[in-house]
Amino acid sequence: MGYSDQRFNVNLSILFTELPLLERPAAAAKAGFGAVELWWPWVDAPTPEQSELDALKKAIEDAGVQLVGLNFYAGQLPGPDRGALSVPGEESEKFRANLAVAADFAKSLGCTALNALYGNRVDGVDPAVQDELALENLVLAAREADRVGAILLIEALNKPESPLCPIVSAPKAIEIVDKVNAATGLGNAKFLMDLYHLSMNGEDLPSVIEQYAAKTGHVQIADNPGRGAPGTGSLPLEGLLDQLKKAGYEGWVGLEYKPGDRPSAEAFGWLPKA
Repeated sequence: MGYSDQRFNVNLSILFTELPLLERPAAAAKAGFGAVELWWPWVDAPTPEQSELDALKKAIEDAGVQLVGLNFYAGQLPGPDRGALSVPGEESEKFRANLAVAADFAKSLGCTALNALYGNRVDGVDPAVQDELALENLVLAAREADRVGAILLIEALNKPESPLCPIVSAPKAIEIVDKVNAATGLGNAKFLMDLYHLSMNGEDLPSVIEQYAAKTGHVQIADNPGRGAPGTGSLPLEGLLDQLKKAGYEGWVGLEYKPGDRPSAEAFGWLPKA
């Protein structure tokens, strides 16, 4: 067991960001990784030009890495936004416009996990109205994911860093997962278990794993405090990943941490050399 027994992939929206987007897949491959994930790369364009999509697809294919996770359009990320699907008006419309684009891009690269970030509460808007809109959009997203043979991921963020996001605990994310599955009958909505976010919320991580491993479709890690590489904080990540494995989780573990004051290629010293 331990780190050597896990399937790690690199998040190219937080690591290797010192490089242009199209150079990051090759950099990940050079660092020894065979798989990558991405936030939606075009924060101002839910429907980018086909040439931009094709260029990124080619960069991923030429690097010989597998795309294993992709976010739907989520607004300014990184930045003030935490998703778009529960935000009435233009942002919700952008999310819907992005659904088929993101799903088709994922399908073209064999990616089978699409993440839909919920979004912030909006001043002057009834939370119940936002939640109704969110469920409508998540149902659409689940159906779009199902069309391309993918699962829909629903992620809990953390309250200290995302005070306006209502999905800031594992139980709340699981509640949304269950609502979406009940509404669609597809069963393809899954929990994205980000151990950094959950630890920032003060949640009991072994208990979260015990309760929700079976509903988990993807895992992401960073150490806490600091959101750095494993070993830079105090989270027992190796033991937690062992527990996940024993609980039956066989999926990818996304490295979604900050490299610190060094090139990203130097931020993997914690990994077993093999």
